[in-house]
Amino acid sequence: MSKCLVTGGCGFIGSNLVDELIKLGNEVHVIDDLSASCNDDFYFNSKASWSKISVCNSEKVENDFKQFKPDYVFHLAAYSRIQVAMKNPLSTCDVNFTATASLLQLCAKYKVKRFVLSSTSSIYGLKNQIPLSEDMPADCLNIYSTTKYSAEQLCKMYYKLFNVPTVIFRYFNVYGPREPLKGVYAPVVGLFLKQFKEGKPMTIVGDGSQTRDFTHVKDVVKANIAAVKNDKEEIFGQVFNVGTGVNYSVLDLAKNIGGDYQFIDNREGEAKDTLADISKIKSLLNWEPCGNIMKYINSNK
Repeated sequence: MSKCLVTGGCGFIGSNLVDELIKLGNEVHVIDDLSASCNDDFYFNSKASWSKISVCNSEKVENDFKQFKPDYVFHLAAYSRIQVAMKNPLSTCDVNFTATASLLQLCAKYKVKRFVLSSTSSIYGLKNQIPLSEDMPADCLNIYSTTKYSAEQLCKMYYKLFNVPTVIFRYFNVYGPREPLKGVYAPVVGLFLKQFKEGKPMTIVGDGSQTRDFTHVKDVVKANIAAVKNDKEEIFGQVFNVGTGVNYSVLDLAKNIGGDYQFIDNREGEAKDTLADISKIKSLLNWEPCGNIMKYINSNK
């Protein structure tokens, strides 16, 4: 049995990861201050221990390291909505960058076996053409992607200089059970299904022609677990896309759901199209996606 520390473990992706880690027989400790403004609900697994502290509170986080002595750290805590981050740039830098540096320093100090960073496909921006591969240059369009890219560079540097085994995942649009539904910036899949069930028109940003690689949360969880099961040095300090290699337009989603929809204004700082090249994660982590967005929609509408 391994000891796994999960930051942001009461949120959407984090709670799904916590449940699977416990199901696999691991001991899990969660750090989450329940501050995510996009969440109506937070999720707690009774078999996990939990500290309600901010990842920015380095002293209290170190106390948890001392007491729990984690083998693996999964870092999911973040300012995770582009628009929210743009309105709170300093807090976004504190949470997404500075707190990551503090955690990496603790991992070096306490000889953690693996540090897994949850990052974002929004780093690819507009200049890169799909399909998007990990060796493409960053084209950050907003505060959120800038801080996430900077956190990635920290992970690479801590492996290179301090031998902290890090693995970095760039998630493409994640959907599935427990996804946040609060506010106008909620992820589109859950938001559309909620609007449809409430008899409201689905709100499509722009003309709906923008395409996304929609990735089920179970596939994201599976990638995180693959990162700690694999001890090949060639994965350390590396970035991996977590997507499906298939994309759909937002309008495709709305039409598949079948309800009324309306168009709203475009948003700043968002890419036109995303599509993951997943050859690297398939090859080095032996990972394959299983989720299908259209099947998910049809079974949940």
